[in-house]
Amino acid sequence: MPELPEVETTMRALAARLGARRITSLEQRRPDLRFPLPQHLPERLVGRRILGLQRRAKYILGALDDGHTLLLHLGMSGRLLFDGPPAGPHEHLTFGFDDGTLLRFVDPRRFGMLDLVPTARLAAHPRLAGLGLEPLAESFAGPALAGVLAGRRSALKVALTDQRLVVGVGNIYASESLWRARLSPRRVAGFLRPAQAARLAAAIRTVLDEAIAAGGSSLRDYVRADGELGFYQERFAVYGRAGLACLACARPIQKLVQGQRATFWCPGCQR
Repeated sequence: MPELPEVETTMRALAARLGARRITSLEQRRPDLRFPLPQHLPERLVGRRILGLQRRAKYILGALDDGHTLLLHLGMSGRLLFDGPPAGPHEHLTFGFDDGTLLRFVDPRRFGMLDLVPTARLAAHPRLAGLGLEPLAESFAGPALAGVLAGRRSALKVALTDQRLVVGVGNIYASESLWRARLSPRRVAGFLRPAQAARLAAAIRTVLDEAIAAGGSSLRDYVRADGELGFYQERFAVYGRAGLACLACARPIQKLVQGQRATFWCPGCQR
């Protein structure tokens, strides 16, 4: 599933190309994705101008000039692609814009979603209400992270992938961040010392920033909006490297399962 770096990369590409553009057409080929699409979606969107785009957690938010916001999630396999040839039976929505740009929403597994929400009520939307800290926010630092983890008895890696605590980090970047912070994924989340929480918050921010700069990680379905692959997977320190030497201490990287997801870590570096 695309995580924060992949969604942020996609959002930035959309913002650079579609900011202030007007929607001139929308071809909708099915009534639903993971959930039913809004009723009369083409009629409600054609003619609307995009005022701006931003990201909240793993959702892309497109503010429109009629007081509504497009809320979009890529799901497991969703992709937003500019121009190019039609993408076949999995291209469920095709947006046209006033400069001739086409934007194709392609989603083979149909776990993505799109909703149209009054902007004034956006924060109360069921998909956004209750989300945790934004790790790219200026306020994301040791005290804030320690605050949301306080009292948590779950393993640290599991807590970092809980969207109610911290959004968008996901499985890959949690493993990478914990290695960078030299903290074991098996630690009890609620018992970090202030210095450890500060180190972990800084590691999360650094890993995410580096992944965004690399265009995200392309492991299965994800590609950037221009169709190119992200390349952060070429810089993984631990993820997917079980049995290989740790880049810091040369001990073999270990793999364990936490919360039904694979965790990769170095028992020599991470305590």
